[in-house]
Amino acid sequence: MIAITLSLISISVTAQEKWSVEVRPSLGFPLSDVGNIDAKIGYGFEAVGAYKVMPHLAVYAGWSWNQFRGDDSSIGDQITFDEKGYTFGLHIIRNIGTSPFSYFGSVGAIYNSMKFENNARNLSSKTDYGFGWQVALGVDYEFASNFSLRPTFRYRSLSRDFEVQNVSTDMSLKYISFGIGLVRDF
Repeated sequence: MIAITLSLISISVTAQEKWSVEVRPSLGFPLSDVGNIDAKIGYGFEAVGAYKVMPHLAVYAGWSWNQFRGDDSSIGDQITFDEKGYTFGLHIIRNIGTSPFSYFGSVGAIYNSMKFENNARNLSSKTDYGFGWQVALGVDYEFASNFSLRPTFRYRSLSRDFEVQNVSTDMSLKYISFGIGLVRDF
C-alpha cells in the first residue's frame, strides 16, 4: 500500500506544470500595404494552450483574431479587414539564472483566413483558410506561483487570394505585433 501511494505521489509531482494556457491582447503594425489598402495599426487577441514535451520545449496550439483598418486607393473607401484562425508550433523557454525571468521564443504556422469589408458594408469578401507562418521572441516573468506575464514581439506572414466582383487579387499581410500575455501553468 505504501509503495502504491509513493508511486502515485511521484507521478503527480512529475506531471505538474506540464500544461499552460495563455491569453494575449496585442497591437499589430503592418509592414506594407495589403493589396491596395494602406493598412493602419490594428489590434487583436490570441488564446493558446501548450504542453511541455521536455523541460524547455513545448508544443502549442491556439486561436487568434486580428483586425486592421485602412484606405483602399482603388475604390476610395475605408476598409476593415480581419485575420482569424488557428496557430500551432513550438515554444522554447529558458530560465535566466535563478531569477523569475526566462527568455521565450516560438516558431510555428498559422492557418487563417481574411475578411474584407468597406465601411458602408455593401462590399465584402472573405478568403479561404490557408497556411502562413510566425516567429516570436519575448520574456516570461513569473510574478506568482504558476502565473506569468509574457511580453512578446511576433512576426506574422499570410498570403491569400480573394475575389471581389469576379476579380481575383493576391493579398499579403505581413506585420509585427506586440502583446502581453497572461500565462497560467498547471
